[in-house]
Amino acid sequence: MFEIGFSELVMIGLVSLLVIGPERLPKMARIAAFWIGRTQKMVASLKAEIKHELQVEEIRQVLEQQSGRLEFELLSDEVADTAQAFKSSIEQLPEAEKRAKQHE
Repeated sequence: MFEIGFSELVMIGLVSLLVIGPERLPKMARIAAFWIGRTQKMVASLKAEIKHELQVEEIRQVLEQQSGRLEFELLSDEVADTAQAFKSSIEQLPEAEKRAKQHE
């Protein structure tokens, strides 16, 4: 992201030394390092949280697809049962006609 070379770091160090002074420079460097470290931890935590949320969303989508397939399988089983019942009703129709004619 940032391309800072050795010469830029030396220049920043010299300007910091002149502006802050040699007695306060170590303390300011520790404070800057502390905040940089804290920021890096926050960024890493945020990345991990985003990754976790993406994984949860992927799992949710897979579960929705699986439940859709299950619903389809249940529906196809119901259709097969209905078709079987309809087929058996059609097969029993000639016998029902014979019984109806006998009762007339």
